[in-house]
Amino acid sequence: MFEVLSGTMMLTGGVLAVIAGAGLQRFEDVFARMHAATKPATLGLALIVIGAAMRMPDAGSVAKLLLVLVLQFVTAPVGSHLVGRASYWAGTEMSPHTTPDDLAAAGPDDR
Repeated sequence: MFEVLSGTMMLTGGVLAVIAGAGLQRFEDVFARMHAATKPATLGLALIVIGAAMRMPDAGSVAKLLLVLVLQFVTAPVGSHLVGRASYWAGTEMSPHTTPDDLAAAGPDDR
């Protein structure tokens, strides 16, 4: 039973990772690509790690996998936020699909 469940989770996680890669190629601007790089890739990695943890024989290996998962959930949003902030303040063009611009009224002192 656990073999089928873990295999399904790992396969679903792999599909989400491929979708994230396709989103990186297809989306127009850095802000949409940033979303594609973090949301499905993080969920995909979570499913792969949980599926792999279900098949591990000892607690030490499961702890290492869970550490990978925690680090991914901590670093991906922070990195994405920093890339988005730097891109915005550098004046990167947004696609017409990106709405609205809530930071347009913010001045240099509000950064």
